[in-house]
Amino acid sequence: RGANESNSSLPRGANESNSSLPKAQKVDLGVPLFELSMNNQTISQEGTGKISILSPADLEVAEVTAEPGVARTGASTDFSRMTPLPKGTRAAITGREGEWIRLDYGAWIRASEVRIVKDAVPPRSIVRSARSRQVAGWTEILFPLEIPVPVTVQEGDKTFNLTLYNTTAQTDIIRLDDDPVIARLAWQQISPLQVQYTFNLKSAQQWGYKLRYDGTTLVLSLKHPPAKTSAMPNSQGKPLSGIKILIDPGHGGPQDLGAVSPVGIREKTVALTVSKLVRDELVNRGANVVMTRVEDVDLDLPPRVEMIQKEEPAIAISIHYNALPDNGDAINTKGVGAFWFHPQAHSLGMFLHNYLVAKLNRPSYGVFWNNLAMTRPAVAPSVLMELGFMINPEEFEWIVNPTEQKKLAEAIAQGITEWFASVQ
Repeated sequence: RGANESNSSLPRGANESNSSLPKAQKVDLGVPLFELSMNNQTISQEGTGKISILSPADLEVAEVTAEPGVARTGASTDFSRMTPLPKGTRAAITGREGEWIRLDYGAWIRASEVRIVKDAVPPRSIVRSARSRQVAGWTEILFPLEIPVPVTVQEGDKTFNLTLYNTTAQTDIIRLDDDPVIARLAWQQISPLQVQYTFNLKSAQQWGYKLRYDGTTLVLSLKHPPAKTSAMPNSQGKPLSGIKILIDPGHGGPQDLGAVSPVGIREKTVALTVSKLVRDELVNRGANVVMTRVEDVDLDLPPRVEMIQKEEPAIAISIHYNALPDNGDAINTKGVGAFWFHPQAHSLGMFLHNYLVAKLNRPSYGVFWNNLAMTRPAVAPSVLMELGFMINPEEFEWIVNPTEQKKLAEAIAQGITEWFASVQ
């Protein structure tokens, strides 16, 4: 309060113009001096580091070797994830902090997920065209580039935005035939090295996407909606005929027990029991159901995620029962919860939560956006359901009651059926 507009950070002894600096020479500007003018007084403090200007040609270039590379907003797993980087992506390195490196478009990535490309110049590309093709169940959009560049994705209401960094558009032709997913495609250069492609979609419900590099061509795949069950042969009384659904019973094995009830019953056991009941109900409705586990076995999160990626189901649902949150009240903390990450999963999570609360007269714990391993797969709408609190004495009674388990499974299967009907 009371500060004027002067608030600067200048290297000691530096002037305002560096236009005459040699292009391929490192220039040391000395120790930064931070100045703050407030109430006609100036406070100065030296920085702890030094400032240098590097020629862009002196920056190291990293290439993503992981499949995919995990990009974050900062140099720690405490920072949020960004759109994963396809294997082969290249970007200049503009900072380092411990085991993390900063890429030129602003993301951080572990050094172990990239390799340093020797004698490479900072990646820059031109994109001149885009075209689409249809493969089984998917539309692929191809962007021929000169070099694989970083990308981000943003899903909206009936839109899908793909941003290419370190890229300049010379786009003069886009070929997009009649498509089950895309109504039209537009582009704009939103900054000198940032191109955004906007897909206007035919439906508000999005069914999944994939990103990969095929050489230097970026391939974006958008999943087609499931075939309408009314058109399936022999589908009478089978409203989910032809639809693949993945069910993931949470936890499992001797190492991953999950939440524990007041009498020692484990979440892993109840989750598996109810998941099998849900499977049977879905199969009775015609669905093709894939289970991540059908026995009490150890199964880490990566193999579960890989199964979703491999199977490419119409939807994926991870079934859990909740543990008591920190400083929670075991008596009053209760209810059904749903968790989603990608916008394409929000409708499913909200619908199932509301359906179970109303159909079974259960309390609501809420619907949450959450960056969980089982909600992160982008290949399908993926949600995680918490069907009650193991530690709550009232909820525990119906959690372990076989009759109530059967009612719950029927409600989940019917909720899924009605959701598909609402979005098709």
